[in-house]
Amino acid sequence: MGELYLEKYKQWCENSFFDEATRNELKALTDDKEIKERFYKDLEFGTGGLRGQLGAGTNRLNIYTVRKASQGLANYINKQGKKDAKVVIAYDSRRMSPEFALETALTFAANNIKAYVFTSLRPTPELSFAVRKLGCIAGVVITASHNPPEYNGYKAYWEDGAQVSFPRDKEVIDEVNAVGDYSNAKTMDESEAKNKGLLEYIDKEIDDAYIETVKAASLNAKELKDECKNLKIVYTPLHGTGLMPVKRILSELGFENVNVVEEQATPDGNFPTVGYPNPEDPKAFELALKKAKEIDADVILATDPDADRLGVYAKDTKTGEYVSFTGNMSGMIIAEYILSQRKAKGTLPKNGALVKTIVTTNLADAIAKEYGVELVEVLTGFKYIGERILHFEKTGCNEYVFGLEESYGCLIGTYARDKDAVAAVMMLCEAAAFYKKQGLTLWDQMLKLYEKYGCYREALESVTIKGMDGIEKIKSMMKALRCSKPSKLGDFDVLAIRDYNSSERVDLKSGELSKIDLVKSDVLYYELSDNAWCCVRPSGTEPKIKFYIGATGNNIDETDAKTAKVLKDLREIAG
Repeated sequence: MGELYLEKYKQWCENSFFDEATRNELKALTDDKEIKERFYKDLEFGTGGLRGQLGAGTNRLNIYTVRKASQGLANYINKQGKKDAKVVIAYDSRRMSPEFALETALTFAANNIKAYVFTSLRPTPELSFAVRKLGCIAGVVITASHNPPEYNGYKAYWEDGAQVSFPRDKEVIDEVNAVGDYSNAKTMDESEAKNKGLLEYIDKEIDDAYIETVKAASLNAKELKDECKNLKIVYTPLHGTGLMPVKRILSELGFENVNVVEEQATPDGNFPTVGYPNPEDPKAFELALKKAKEIDADVILATDPDADRLGVYAKDTKTGEYVSFTGNMSGMIIAEYILSQRKAKGTLPKNGALVKTIVTTNLADAIAKEYGVELVEVLTGFKYIGERILHFEKTGCNEYVFGLEESYGCLIGTYARDKDAVAAVMMLCEAAAFYKKQGLTLWDQMLKLYEKYGCYREALESVTIKGMDGIEKIKSMMKALRCSKPSKLGDFDVLAIRDYNSSERVDLKSGELSKIDLVKSDVLYYELSDNAWCCVRPSGTEPKIKFYIGATGNNIDETDAKTAKVLKDLREIAG
């Protein structure tokens, strides 16, 4: 059994089913560890689709693993019995993204499912929008989001525009696994697919509809015409998909002073100016900060390669320095702005809901309470927010107002069902103009929120453990945490522990057990005294384990010190 990976390796090297370039790449390998890493397992189609390193092999992303995933999804679609089923496919700027998008389309076409494909790169939220706009049963976007350059991925969406969720995600996974041999994945010649009406390229019509729909969510752009015109914005798409839609929407809303970081404007899957194209990483902002200081910018913005996450810096009036915003902070600026303005205009629904994930700031709870909207909490992953929007529409129990997750993603309307950095740029710039009229920067406004609601602060540490041993090490860390029932973490008492894998919450003082009514997930959540909390979970898309902490205090330094102590204790328990 231990030599099975060598059998797979030999098959890929010798079988003429695999193209010559693939076979040559594998034959050139001399390191047995590298061979084993590429073949010891199949790249898993998980609840979010595929994500992995590019290259030849069963544990890599390549045309064969992409075709297999597409065949499984096509089989699932055809079993739904929907006549004239259609899918839409988008892709970002990463290496092999256009090729994988076409391979995906041709597999669907070979299964008699019409595929719409964008003519060039587009943001993930536009794909989410296009699924419903075109009446498709499913959608696929080829992206690895903010991962390093050696990665790419494959995300599957369903007809509501959200990522495939439970139990459908498990059913799709079963179909992908059932495909078996890679040669069982069908494909078709591109010209034949077009001639049969099974492949159609799309662009401007969907672009126009998407931009107009996002613009409709603007609250005050017309009233803030002068402030919008004069607001100094520095923007970088980090070599990704954001440049055209972000420039267009800001221009059409009257933001004339948009300064693009030219070194990072051209789409490039090698990401030559950033090792890690993630707006959560301060290094991604080095060029943007330099430009901002040159022009005395009001706000600095960066979108990740598929333009669903937004990073932000704004100036501190007291120090004159630019300050970094976490995803929690920028999300709360937007939430406060939307809720306050809709309340002032009388458009805030009585049954409104603000939706957040379990690892998102508790400041969201305080803001929701202030404006009389229901706070709804879901598991980590924006697909659960999209799932809740669908639930609201089906039942009428609530009207969605805003949703966010801590990882720099939010959604302002229901036109899409995934986080949208293009819309977030629009709303954040409008908020910046609104507060500038009052003599405030976005950072000044953040401090005002701390004064109004309390100094809510969060910390996150991600531990990356790559390779074959990484999965086992992460499992071992989660097991150590589950075996420990700490009474204190940092300065806080542990009041209760929620284990989302067993769907149980245990009250540590009374010993009472209660059920958690959410889908099972490998997550541990600790309820702490003084409205503090912490959470640990393996990443669903990367070889990481993540530690989240939230607390409140009298000021930033005090609260940050509290979160640091909790993190230290958690890390010691995990080992």
